Amino acid sequence: MKGEGPPPAVLIVRGPAGDRWEAPVTPVPFHIGRLGENQLALRDGRISRRHARIIIEQGAYVIEDLGSRHGLFVNGQRVSRHVLRQGDRIGFGFGDSYELVFELVGGATSLLAQAEAPGSHLVRLRAMLEVARALQASLSTDEVLAAVVEAALAVTGCARGFLLLRGSEGRLQVRVARSRTGPLRGAAPRLPAEQLERAVGERQDLFWVAPEAVGGALAIPLVRVRTGGGQQTGLVSAATETIGLLYMEAEGACEPAAGSRELLTTLAFEASTVLENARLLEEQWARQHMEEELRIARRIQESLLPRQLPSAEWLRAAGGSIPSREVGGDYYELRAAGEGGFALAIADVSGKGVGAALLAALLQGMFVAAPHTRVRVEEMMAGVNRFLLERTGGEQYATVIYGLVEAGGRLRVVNAGHPPWLRLRRTGIERHPARSAPLGLLEEARYEAEEVQLEAGERLLFYTDGLTEARNAEGELFGLRRLERVAASCGAGGAGELYRAVLQAVEEFTGGVEQADDIALLVVEYGPSGRAARA
Repeated sequence: MKGEGPPPAVLIVRGPAGDRWEAPVTPVPFHIGRLGENQLALRDGRISRRHARIIIEQGAYVIEDLGSRHGLFVNGQRVSRHVLRQGDRIGFGFGDSYELVFELVGGATSLLAQAEAPGSHLVRLRAMLEVARALQASLSTDEVLAAVVEAALAVTGCARGFLLLRGSEGRLQVRVARSRTGPLRGAAPRLPAEQLERAVGERQDLFWVAPEAVGGALAIPLVRVRTGGGQQTGLVSAATETIGLLYMEAEGACEPAAGSRELLTTLAFEASTVLENARLLEEQWARQHMEEELRIARRIQESLLPRQLPSAEWLRAAGGSIPSREVGGDYYELRAAGEGGFALAIADVSGKGVGAALLAALLQGMFVAAPHTRVRVEEMMAGVNRFLLERTGGEQYATVIYGLVEAGGRLRVVNAGHPPWLRLRRTGIERHPARSAPLGLLEEARYEAEEVQLEAGERLLFYTDGLTEARNAEGELFGLRRLERVAASCGAGGAGELYRAVLQAVEEFTGGVEQADDIALLVVEYGPSGRAARA
């Protein structure tokens, strides 16, 4: 006659991430392995598909290795078969994998079980070590916060734990929700949100909620930390800097064991530090993204500028730019036009970054195509204005100078909101300010061309506002008058000499101070070597 069978048994499963649950040993044979069809499926690629099984022999539970690759271990010793006793630890040969603890339901409580009761010193120590491990090994903020909540559950013996953070609207939202057996999907605290908000706003230390509300709950606010040099970290004590809540719900009205307050305070501080580090990391990623965008914009901008300016017997030119730390939409061009003339352009697009650089590229395409058409400069500028308004809705605009110069010295030019261009004559320097609105700004804008007759030896100086608005260490602007003095000091020097003199003057004036805007400069000289031009 068969003897009585053993009492029911469970395996207490401890996961590598610190999670913990119970698995009843039923039915028997009870298979353990990686496959989902096992009674206990463990998600670790190092565990064999059918690693071990538990059977009953002569009224006792026996565990057997099923030919696993890495072996079966009980209490640290490799075994092929082993009669299980209360509190036996079952492992798979890896310290960072699952561990099973065999327990008889209704049997004598082991010393291990007593030591690992919620709130015991061993549980508290294990909980803090798990948080330390997560902080050191994990790259996931959510994983570390989950470890904090699990540690708080172990420390307090509560049934459910939540970590709530303020969302974009300033309200508390659940970030982590767990019970002692695993994650809680879609769960929310039983305490009303209004009471949680009031508690966060009023208190900065651990508080206990009356049991009639939810059966007993405790929480500690998460306060924003500030990090400083020398690895120093401290709390920001202002109530407005409370960023969330570590909230625990107990099964009864018992308050947490002695010493839980200090450990919970430590856990809350660790959670706050993790969140601050995550915020700083996001800011670093945002800066890196912006720097990459600026590098792209810089490449676009540099590709716009002509590598070499054309020349003729009756016309010479020099142009270039001084880039700033930021990227704008400065652009200049000199290109052969129909019937032996040249088209010149200089533009400054509003804004910074990739958007401005792309709009400058768009303008370049239109100006490059314009000299090959028979459209008058006024009509061409009006067409570009309509095009920009259709594409940007007036949110981006450009100041532009565009003109056509002929071999006989006739210059027709439109200044659309751009800084005054300078005409250097034997009799002095003339300013030619804007007569029209910027492109892309006003639908009703009209564009008026100015016509001048150039004389041999005259030079034309076009620039963007980054030149006259360049600042020195005292914050003083370079200014238009200083530009005119530099131009006058060059006398009858050619285009190249004037160009170099202006750039040198700006560099000496700024003294290496970083500028907020690019500088583009184009100098055009009419007449061969100062002699009268031939038509």
